[in-house]
Amino acid sequence: MRWTIALLLLGMSSAAAAAPSRAPLYDTVRLNIGINCQWRQKCIVDQQRAMNRALSYVKTQRPSAAKVQLCNRNAARGRYRVDWIGFDNCMRNSALRPVSLRVYKRRFH
Repeated sequence: MRWTIALLLLGMSSAAAAAPSRAPLYDTVRLNIGINCQWRQKCIVDQQRAMNRALSYVKTQRPSAAKVQLCNRNAARGRYRVDWIGFDNCMRNSALRPVSLRVYKRRFH
């Protein structure tokens, strides 16, 4: 009886340890970062750090919606993929100014 309990506990602990190593199919942010980084751990750590920095910067500094949209376009890697390091660098770049609608209309119309 002791052996069966020990084997059962061993099986449960190995299943619990294997759970975090599976692909994050239901966590879209981790899936996005994993695909961008081709599942390289150093790249994933760098992207997650940049994501946390960028989100805390946006939360505390409250930049304009136009700047957030500009940085989203600059950091896009396809339709649904975002490079968080690029987004973080763009948000912290004080030299970037969104083009006003008036200047846009003068140039292209």
